[in-house]
Amino acid sequence: MTVQSVIDLPLLETRCRELALLACGDAAHDALHLERVVANARWLAGQEGANLEVVMPAIWLHDCVHVSKDSPDRSRASRLCAAHAATLLRQLDYPETLLPAVVHAIEAHSWSAGIVPETLDAAVVQDADRLDSIGAAGVARCLMLAAEMKRPLYAPTDPWCEQRQPDDKVSAVDHFYTKLLHLVPTFRTPVGRAEAARRTAYLRGFLEQLAHEAGVPIALCKDGGTT
Repeated sequence: MTVQSVIDLPLLETRCRELALLACGDAAHDALHLERVVANARWLAGQEGANLEVVMPAIWLHDCVHVSKDSPDRSRASRLCAAHAATLLRQLDYPETLLPAVVHAIEAHSWSAGIVPETLDAAVVQDADRLDSIGAAGVARCLMLAAEMKRPLYAPTDPWCEQRQPDDKVSAVDHFYTKLLHLVPTFRTPVGRAEAARRTAYLRGFLEQLAHEAGVPIALCKDGGTT
């Protein structure tokens, strides 16, 4: 006999969305980012067979506590979000039996937390959020956040980090070399990894075009495929 779910998923998503929008923080974590990662998660869950009753509340609430990128608490941000999300979901009468899965998915989504997803649902949430760090949206978010933090587009000396270690605090482009160009191997789902590869090719094309326009060619292949 099939056990019917007691969750009204559309209603739950509506409530989670309302709560999540209250916590939107910096330019890279606005309402549009939230809508994109939710769309990513819905698509990945459908492709990979993940449980939407876990994935959707987790992805809606994955940033429900705002911690700035330069905060000393940044590595704890996903755990803070997970704890707050659990409180919010209990108020929405979300099933207690599914709550640990949601908490884990939120805790594991963050790059800085370094937590390995232990479930398919958590892998989908991590991949969905990470996809928005690359491709056209990823470029836009990187530049918006750099502008908000008053960092230049690229360093005037060695802009492509060919003779120095990249440093996020130096420029927006440095962030490509510290993180964005290296994300593909971290994707957990086959569908997510394939899409990440496509979006990373866009990042490389952006850097090549920027280098052309800046008149400072990219001479080396520091990330294993920039040129």
